[in-house]
Amino acid sequence: MATAIETKAIMRSADAVCFDVDSTVIKEEGIDELAKFCGVGDAVAEMTRNAMGGNISFKKALTERLAIIQPSQDQVNRLIIDQPPCLTEGMMDLVDRLQQRNVQVFLISGGFHSIVEHVAARINIPLNNVYANKLKFHLNGDYAGFDETQPTAESGGKGRVIGLLKKERGFKKVVMIGDGATDLEACPPADAFIGFGGNIIRQQIKEKAKWFVTSFQEITAELEQ
Repeated sequence: MATAIETKAIMRSADAVCFDVDSTVIKEEGIDELAKFCGVGDAVAEMTRNAMGGNISFKKALTERLAIIQPSQDQVNRLIIDQPPCLTEGMMDLVDRLQQRNVQVFLISGGFHSIVEHVAARINIPLNNVYANKLKFHLNGDYAGFDETQPTAESGGKGRVIGLLKKERGFKKVVMIGDGATDLEACPPADAFIGFGGNIIRQQIKEKAKWFVTSFQEITAELEQ
């Protein structure tokens, strides 16, 4: 993995930047908010902490949490309307600055597409630059599982998405920014990783990231160097 100086240089010259969403682009963990909305918040929050710390496989954690939540299509839709995700301070400015530099911006999330696409629309990221897990519902709207073929449903999935972006879209320098273990492990194939602690500081990420920031303004300032 690149050093701090190299990471900053790669960030300044990147042609694509990929962001985690939960606790990075937004202040919350989307699955925890959905669990609270469905009345099972405490049971799910501990499992999320274990998943983010890399203590159990991501797919196992996702399957088990969704089995507890059993969210209906109506509950997911009402969550987005009644309690829309809160953007992290400085996120909009950073995306604007990257897009002004003709850098492609992607959201790669272990969260749910229906929530992440709402976030993407607010910060002017096209939907074909969104990679996230897709919930499945029965015809009556009841929970029917999730699409297990999505790369983001697996440990190592974010790295697979970045590898695909490099192969299919020809990106030469890709940066991954996020707060959790699944973000850190995406480098490589990402050329650099920036650890983000603006919403929650995970000690493993703070120790292993060559460049660790607690605000997006730190990254925006580096782009102006």
